[in-house]
Order: sequence, then C-alpha cells, then structure tokens
Amino acid sequence: METENRVNFTYMGTSYGDVDDDSSAFSECNSDRSGEFPTASSESRRLLMACVSENSDDLIRQLVADLESCSINDQKQAAMEIRLLAKNKSENRLKIAKAGAVKPLVSLISSSDPQVQEYGVTAILNLSLCDENKQLIASSGAIKPLVRSLKTGTSTAKENAACALLRLSQLEENKILIGRSGAIPPLVSLLENGGVRGKKDASTALYSLCSGKENKIRAVQAGVMKPLVELMADFSSNMVDKSAYVMSLLVTLSEAKTSLVEEGGIPVLVEIIEVGTQRQKEIAVAILLQVCEESVVYRTLVAREGAIPPLVALSQSGTNRAKQKAEALIELLRQPRSGNAAARASDVSV
Repeated sequence: METENRVNFTYMGTSYGDVDDDSSAFSECNSDRSGEFPTASSESRRLLMACVSENSDDLIRQLVADLESCSINDQKQAAMEIRLLAKNKSENRLKIAKAGAVKPLVSLISSSDPQVQEYGVTAILNLSLCDENKQLIASSGAIKPLVRSLKTGTSTAKENAACALLRLSQLEENKILIGRSGAIPPLVSLLENGGVRGKKDASTALYSLCSGKENKIRAVQAGVMKPLVELMADFSSNMVDKSAYVMSLLVTLSEAKTSLVEEGGIPVLVEIIEVGTQRQKEIAVAILLQVCEESVVYRTLVAREGAIPPLVALSQSGTNRAKQKAEALIELLRQPRSGNAAARASDVSV
C-alpha cells in the first residue's frame, strides 16, 4: 500500500496540519532578482570588490553621502550600489542602515525618475531582510511611499514594493498601518494584472496583511475574490495553493462568502477536491465547509455541483485533516433542505 509523506505546514504563524510535503505554499520575498552588474563600469568593478571584501564600511559611508547629492545621477548610482551591497552580503544590511541610508532611500522612493524610484524601493526591500531594520524603515516613513510605488511604479518597483511591505508587515503593529495607507487595492490589482512574480508577491503580501478583520474587509471590497477564483481555476498558474490559502483567511467574512459564490467559486472548489493535490484538496474542503456551515442555500449549491462523490473519496483517502473536514461537510450536505431553501438557491447567481 502506498504511504503518504505528510508534514505540518506553518506559514506566518498559521498552522495547516498533516498536509503533503510538496513545497511551501508561499515562498518568502527574498532580495531582488534583477541583474547584478548591468555594465562593466569602474563603479561596478568597485562594487564587486566591496562585495567580496571583508570591509565595505568606507564605501558604505560614501554611498550614503551620495544619496543626498544634488546630482540625480549620483543618487541613482548610490542607490543601485547600496541595493546590490545589501543583496549580496547580509551583514551589510545592518551596516547600511546604521550608516543612515534609510531616510534618504525613503526620499528616493518618491522620485519622479522611475529608475531612481525603483532602485530606492529595491534597496529598502533588501535592507528589510534584516529583522533589526524593519522598525527603523517603518518609522522613517517608508510605508506610504512604498504604497505609491506599488500603485504607479515600474513593474519591478511594484513587485519589490509588495515584497518590502510584506517584510514590514511581519511586525504586527505595521499591518493595520499598511492597510490604512491604501496598500490593499494595489496589491489586489497586482494579483489580477501582474506578471508571474507579481502575482506571487501580491498573494504572499495579502496573506500576511489579511490576518486581521480590517484588512480582510478592505481586500473583499477591493474585489480580491475575482482574481483568487480565477487563479484557483487555472492549474497551470502555479497559484492554486497560494490563492486558496488567501481565500481561506477571507471566507470568515460573510461578504467574502457572498463574493466567492457570485464569482463562481463553488464549482472551482469542487473541481479542486476532485483533481487537485492533497494539499489543494485539504484547503478547498476547509473553505467549502466554512461557506456551508451557516447557509442552507450554499449547501444546496455545493450539493448540486456534484460535491458529494469527491468528498466521499476524500474522506477515505485524504490527509487526516482533509478526511475530518470532508466528513463534516458531507454530513452538512446530507441534512434535509427545505423547499424554500432550494428555491432560493436557484436564484443565486453563480
């Protein structure tokens, strides 16, 4: 008999027990993934030497001074080099912050020059990889400029702004501040319209930010359920797990349940239970159980979608958690439904 390899999956403090060890649903937003040295200039050679040397303090002090130069070219070059120094050596991140780079970098995020803005955002992202820098970055006023860049920056700036906001949101006190600064709607837009990396970064940031009710409401009001359902329906997107985990946070709200049904989420979730991976099946059945627990109308819709046969199969062969959820959902779906409830279900747009 084939045995399952199961682990407890935990992401940002939330545990999803007894799921298949395929891969983490969310990967952390790490340092930027742009080109290392676009030119063979003397500045790039100088930086390369600093990256491999043990002592980069003198260069860091000079670069921080250049950030406040009157020359936009000097600012751009300094921001680019700080970005790369912070990317390539973790010990440089604290050194750069202690040298006073954070406030001038935050100022550059508001630059009218798109590349200066992009380098500023990316340097802040790389500095935020150091836990000791997160509070300093937030208290230096980075959140609102990062949100503006998330709305209006280049595609790379948007992606890296999403990652930087994710990093800052790992301090609990920043989550509400980030939400109140307007980050949720542009993250939803990035989830819907971004490239492959943008979608992943947006989903990870939304997962972190939507642990609290206030940001959940903002996300639903911003229309997040539509792209979540679409991404869950596209098995080639590599976004099924990520989207489902974000949705699992949101469906505690009645507004999110209504939106999920209106966006056609029920047939998508039933299909995942039929053909998804073990982890996908587990989270899909958990979502459907939340949707159905307090609504006879939604139970009727789920039953009509043909959910019971795949749920029975899941109750026999899924993970322990999936089996428990499937059995509970089957019991709900088999409870008598009044004729009035069935009639109301026929009027629900799906």
